[in-house]
Amino acid sequence: MGTQPPKLLLSVYALRTWGARIEAACDGLSFVTAEEALAADGPSAIDIAFMTREVTGKSSKDNPTPELRGFETVLRKSPGLRWLQIHPAGAERPIYRELRDRGVKVTTASGATAVTVSHSVLRALISLNRRFPLLADAQRRHAWEPRLGERSPRDLKGQCAVIVGLGPIGLNIASHLKMLGMSVIGARRSAEPVEPCDRTIAYDRLLDVLPQADWLILCCPASPVTRGIANAAAFAAMPMGSHFINVSRGEIAVEKAVIEALQSGRLAGAYLDVFEREPLDPASPLWDMPNVLVSPHTASHSLGQNEAIFDIFLDNLARFREGRKLRNDVDDLS
Repeated sequence: MGTQPPKLLLSVYALRTWGARIEAACDGLSFVTAEEALAADGPSAIDIAFMTREVTGKSSKDNPTPELRGFETVLRKSPGLRWLQIHPAGAERPIYRELRDRGVKVTTASGATAVTVSHSVLRALISLNRRFPLLADAQRRHAWEPRLGERSPRDLKGQCAVIVGLGPIGLNIASHLKMLGMSVIGARRSAEPVEPCDRTIAYDRLLDVLPQADWLILCCPASPVTRGIANAAAFAAMPMGSHFINVSRGEIAVEKAVIEALQSGRLAGAYLDVFEREPLDPASPLWDMPNVLVSPHTASHSLGQNEAIFDIFLDNLARFREGRKLRNDVDDLS
């Protein structure tokens, strides 16, 4: 590490919230805020950076905020940067690839949001299956519309969910669905069996199992293999009246195909937390479909999430100082 104490880049908020705990856990570390580094001329002498949620939280992939642009500027003018810890589970922003190409380690907070996202999915799945969005629509219209006879919801027990992506989020979702008596087929990079899935397939075999899918649930990272995997052909392969959930990235699904499948009845309902362009266009028909739950990329949010992310950072900080392997290294997951 050299004779000078390593310098950690973080936001003013992060320094105020966790500075004392970081200092107690790692003696000799000095702090530089993004605001200070951005205002300084010339290169920044940063060794480590912690990009927390408030830096990126109000940004979308199509609309970066000044806070995010400023932080990225500092990262680019820090030639000695060795490691960046980020708060999301995925690392799709172009800056992360740019840094990795420079030899910078980029680590995610994979696992920190697994429970929260799986709870969001579970709530949405039960809601859609029990027709709660349609009941809410009837309530707004003051219409008494009992779900009787053929309109009655199916029992979840015995239904099949295909979960695309078997990281911590996907495995948490699978565990919940198994407790409901559902069968689960998991899709991942390889077909190696993974508990608690009843069966595991590689991504390129997805169309083979979709005729069995009452639910298609996306929770995979964006990659050349997964982008656009939920497309018109995928929805056409699913049974009429099946359901779709996307808590991964908007580009994993072809939004036009999602809309058409909902309009045709191929999909009986959907929970969408992510979109091809964010914020979702106010003119999108998805807003007004009574069988669709729309949330603004917040499936993972909770009051305890930041602490879970911070715990991963502290663990990685100790590993970094000791020269040990870092958790959630993006290069190990590629």
